[in-house]
Amino acid sequence: MTGDFWDNALLLKGLYDQALDPVAQRWELTRMELDLLLFLHNNPDRATAAEAARLRRWTKSHVSAAVHSLKARGMLAAEHPEGNRKTLRLTPLPAAGEAVRQGTEAQGAFFQAMRRGFTRSEEQVLESISEKIARNIRDTMEK
Repeated sequence: MTGDFWDNALLLKGLYDQALDPVAQRWELTRMELDLLLFLHNNPDRATAAEAARLRRWTKSHVSAAVHSLKARGMLAAEHPEGNRKTLRLTPLPAAGEAVRQGTEAQGAFFQAMRRGFTRSEEQVLESISEKIARNIRDTMEK
């Protein structure tokens, strides 16, 4: 099982990269920049640099560099809420709209390819097992 697990994880990452890399290249974005825009699009209730770093396990320096670059390109607004210099609220701007649209389409194609041939009940079992694995990993890491 262990070997298959790692092989499958690498295959998933490879398929995801294959889906998203062309979008990043088309828009002359780094993958980190595209991934951050997609994170913000998919998680509008968690649209801070700190949440992006924490939830995606990205380094703060990589998030910071992506924020700086995206701001310079007019694709992202980053503001500190009044009275809070630690939190940086991130908002994708209209200039990022087409890259985000194409990125979400690529994500959808990735998930569709990954689930091809699955019944609805198999998808539910996969989701349940994936959630348990993630919970076990988080619990172990927090000890």
